[in-house]
Amino acid sequence: SPITTEERRLRDKKHLNDITAARVPPLHHSPAKLLSIEESIAIQIQQKEAYEEMQAKLAAQKLAERLNIKMLRFEPEGETSMQYREVRDED
Repeated sequence: SPITTEERRLRDKKHLNDITAARVPPLHHSPAKLLSIEESIAIQIQQKEAYEEMQAKLAAQKLAERLNIKMLRFEPEGETSMQYREVRDED
């Protein structure tokens, strides 16, 4: 009796499971998707800007390390700016 393609696939898969322990890894990411040229260009520009920003930060960090510059936090309106001031009564 003729068997359907689905039954044949299941039978072949069962046979493959019997003869080997190898399994196909699960697909963790969605399959590839086609993008329009505009979307592709926008993504490439965004990635280029992020890359250049990262490179600039890394270059600044390396330069600061080479020149032994330490970056401290500056808070003009914060608590640290009030520590040196004294409150005087005008009377």
